[in-house]
Amino acid sequence: MKGLPDDNGLFMPATIPALPQSFFDNIEDYSFPDIALEVCRTLIGGVISDDKLQSIAKHAVNFPAPIVSLDEQTHILELFHGPSLAFKDFGARFMAQLMAHFNAGETRELTILVATSGDTGGAVAAGFYKTPGIRVVILYPSGKVSMLQEKQLTTLGHNITALEIDGTFDDCQALVKQAFLDKDLTNKQRLSSANSINIARLIPQSFYYLEAYKQLKDKKTPVVFSIPSGNFGNLTAGLLAMKMGLPVHQFIAATNANDVVPAYLASGEYKPRPSVRTLSNAMDVGNPSNFARMLDLYSSTWNIMKQDIKGYSYTDAETTAAVKAIYDDTGYVLDPHGAVAYLAFKAYQEANKEVQGVILETAHPAKFIDTVEETIGQTVDVPERLAILAKEKKVAIPMGIGFEGFKEWLMGF
Repeated sequence: MKGLPDDNGLFMPATIPALPQSFFDNIEDYSFPDIALEVCRTLIGGVISDDKLQSIAKHAVNFPAPIVSLDEQTHILELFHGPSLAFKDFGARFMAQLMAHFNAGETRELTILVATSGDTGGAVAAGFYKTPGIRVVILYPSGKVSMLQEKQLTTLGHNITALEIDGTFDDCQALVKQAFLDKDLTNKQRLSSANSINIARLIPQSFYYLEAYKQLKDKKTPVVFSIPSGNFGNLTAGLLAMKMGLPVHQFIAATNANDVVPAYLASGEYKPRPSVRTLSNAMDVGNPSNFARMLDLYSSTWNIMKQDIKGYSYTDAETTAAVKAIYDDTGYVLDPHGAVAYLAFKAYQEANKEVQGVILETAHPAKFIDTVEETIGQTVDVPERLAILAKEKKVAIPMGIGFEGFKEWLMGF
C-alpha cells in the first residue's frame, strides 16, 4: 500500500521461496488462475487467506495469455488480451483487487500516482476504474504516447485523472518518486503507486512466464525469453519466476535506442541518461527503476547477471523492417515492442541454435495503428473496446516538470 519505502529505495521480498518440483512436473494440469494462486500462496501465503487469494487470482487473471508458434523454435506469447490490450493489465488488475482488499474500512481515500510511457496508464485506469475509496492520478509525457494510448488515459473520468506533463517519462517518474518523499504531501494524502516500482505489480507479471512454459509442447529444449524492456519490471518479474524454480535457459533484454541496460551488461558500467523518443514508446526509459531490483537479485554481481541476461538494442528502422518481414513471411502482425524482442531472439539464436524462444508481445498492434499499417501496407483490425475510444473526448490537465507546481495541485486534489 505504501509503494515506496522512506529511503527512496524499492521493496523486495525478504526471501523468494521455490515452488515444488511436483508443480512443474504437473503444470499442464493447472489453469492460468490456478498457476497465479500457487505463486501467490508461495510468496504471500499467510498474509491473505486462501479463499481471498483465490478470488483475487480469479478476477485478475480472467483473460488468456496464449502462445502462437511461428515455427518450432519461435513462439509469441500474446499478453494483450486484457481490457487495455497490454501486458500491464495483469499487474494492474491484480493490484486493484489487492488494494481494494486492504483498503476496505478506510475512511480516507487512497490516491494512486502512476507515471506512464504508454501502456501502464491505460492498464491502471482500466484496472482501478470506479474502485471504491481509490482515486488514480496518471502522469504521461505530452506528445510521446500514441493517440489511442492517450485516449485510454484521458477519457474514463470518474476516479481517473490524467496529467499531461511537458517532458519525458523520466520526468513523470521523478515527480511521482518525489511526491512519496514529501512529508507535506504524505501527511495530507494517503499515497501509493501503481508503477512497477510497486512490488505488487511485479508479482502478477511472473504468472504468465509460468503460463507460457505450461503451453510449450517441448519442455526439453532450453527456453529463452526475449523481453521488450523499458522500466525493466517485466524482465524482473521473469527473474522472480526463475528464482521460484521456472527452468529458464536465458533472458534477453531487448531495447530500442534507450539501451542503458544492454550497455551495462556489455561493460559493467551503468550510465543512465535522458530517454529519447522512439516508435516503441513504452520502452523510452533512460533510467529504469527496476535495474536496482535486478542488481539486488544478483547481489550487484555483474559477472553473474550477464550470464543470465543478454542485451540487444535496435533502431526504429530495424524495428519497422522486422514488422514488415515477419508479416510478409508469416502473416503475423507484431507491434513495435514485440518486433524489437523478435529481432533480439533471432540475433541470439544465430549463435545458439539448440534453443526455443518465447517472445513477449506486450501490446496489441492496433495501439500503434499508424506505424503498423504504414509498415505492412494493410489495415489492422482494431478491437471494438479500443476503436470506440477514438471518438471520445480527451480530458487532461497540462503541467510542467517542476515539482512545486505538481505538489500544489496534488495538495488541493
